[in-house]
Amino acid sequence: MPSINNAQTLLDITSHAFSEFSTCTLVANVDGEAITYAQAQQKIEILQAKLVSLGIEQGDKVAICSENMPHWGIAYLAITTMGAVAVPILPDFHSNEIHHIVKHSEAKGIFVSEKMSNKLAEDDFTSSLKFVLSLESLRLLEDYASKNELLLKGSEKLAQFRAKLSKSEQPEKKSVSINKQDLAVIIYTSGTTGQSKGVMLSHDNLVSQIKQADKLIKILPEDRFLSILPLAHTFECSIGFLVPFCNGSSIFYISKTPAPKIILKAMTTVKPTCMLSVPLVIEKIYKSKVQASFNKNAIIKYLYNHVGFIRKKLNKIAGAKLVESFGGEIRFFGIGGAKLSPYVEQFLQEANFPYAIGYGLTETAPIIAGAIPGNTAVGTTGIIVDRMETRFVQHGQEGGDAELHVRGPNVMMGYYKDKTRTDEVLDKDGWLNTGDLGQLDENGILSINGRSKNVIIGASGENIYPEAVESIINQNELVVDSLVYELEGKVVAKIHIDYDLFDETHNIKKTSDSALHTEILAALESIKNEANTQLANYSKIMTVFEQSEPFIKTPTKKIKRYLHI
Repeated sequence: MPSINNAQTLLDITSHAFSEFSTCTLVANVDGEAITYAQAQQKIEILQAKLVSLGIEQGDKVAICSENMPHWGIAYLAITTMGAVAVPILPDFHSNEIHHIVKHSEAKGIFVSEKMSNKLAEDDFTSSLKFVLSLESLRLLEDYASKNELLLKGSEKLAQFRAKLSKSEQPEKKSVSINKQDLAVIIYTSGTTGQSKGVMLSHDNLVSQIKQADKLIKILPEDRFLSILPLAHTFECSIGFLVPFCNGSSIFYISKTPAPKIILKAMTTVKPTCMLSVPLVIEKIYKSKVQASFNKNAIIKYLYNHVGFIRKKLNKIAGAKLVESFGGEIRFFGIGGAKLSPYVEQFLQEANFPYAIGYGLTETAPIIAGAIPGNTAVGTTGIIVDRMETRFVQHGQEGGDAELHVRGPNVMMGYYKDKTRTDEVLDKDGWLNTGDLGQLDENGILSINGRSKNVIIGASGENIYPEAVESIINQNELVVDSLVYELEGKVVAKIHIDYDLFDETHNIKKTSDSALHTEILAALESIKNEANTQLANYSKIMTVFEQSEPFIKTPTKKIKRYLHI
């Protein structure tokens, strides 16, 4: 069987994994029944035979619309290793967006979970599909186009669907020949600009990413992954599923909505050695657990904020407690999907927490650069992955920041049925414009300053990075999120505060509406003034606005800027 080093397609990867790790646990729900590699292989073979009987051929598209569960990866591998094309759909997408993806991708069928079936029922578009399969049972659903049946309540929702095929009716699986340049998946992004694009990733893109990740950090058969990010996102699918899969590791999923208490309980049960996260998760943990505990005492708060050696000692104590709350065995906590706040990263370093940092795009499957635990540096994203070339193209005035372009085996094939937007970012020589501004230092360490489309140009031509200003604003314990942008030539910010914390500190119940409004404005002004003490004159915030409702975000918890500016 092919080794990881010799693999060229996902079929090669699965052949290796099933041969080497047959008796190991592959996937399971926390506190649920485990599925071994051998059992997964059998399920995949049966499912592929079923897909063939339903008319799926090499190159056909099949969508997956579900929250995380053990069968998600089984469906994904069944589709891609028979030469068909998987179309993962993020569970947070609105039904209109799901409708668009199914239509635009020309999907012939879809795997859908019981929970997500409501979104199918909200719009009658299943008539374009040949079939709908339950992801829980991997069985065909009859009358799937009937809105009434899909809207059935409670446990009856899928229970009333009868299986069209029994196990005894499975035809023989057809043999296929898959080339490394064949299309494997189409992933529709949910970016901050509101323009969803279908990123085409080949088998070579994905296998190259697996090999690149394997050179960054060695994942072991003994490792236990706890999955909290959506599998339909490239970061979790590539690094949180495919990488552990080909190394014999076990992956655990949370069957309930991953609220903080649920995640904490899962970590205690699983005792994960590896996890992936977006910055928002660890930033919330820092604010709610670490910063809040230090701010309870005015003296400790002052010492923490102004005396370096005391801060480091307190952070080290807090870090030991944090590791214990993660189950005590965490050795790799990978952070990606957005920029990590420098003040939180400083805590992680001083706490000796085993975090890793990565930078990438869906268009690069996704990692471009990464740093493993022990090799991280605040504000940087690590070294460029193996076989990836970089160049920096001047953006704006001479001497200013440069835009990062990359070329390598994990760069996408293009956007599905969208040559215009493909040509905007991918040139004929294979160079992809990331749209990010940054630089490499003398040691080859990459730093990303911000998105070129978000940069504000100061009065004297200075580059102002909204993300950097937001990070400073967000240090305030009262701030949940902020959005910095340009308005009439000035730097302004919208701020969403923690209203529960505000209530506790301002005795709101005894305050009139007009007085409450005045107090909120005063708090916002104080936040602005505090942030401005850390900003250069040209990037100081002139005006702040209250954002009364939470910002609308992408599945990776980045603010959809176009909806709020």
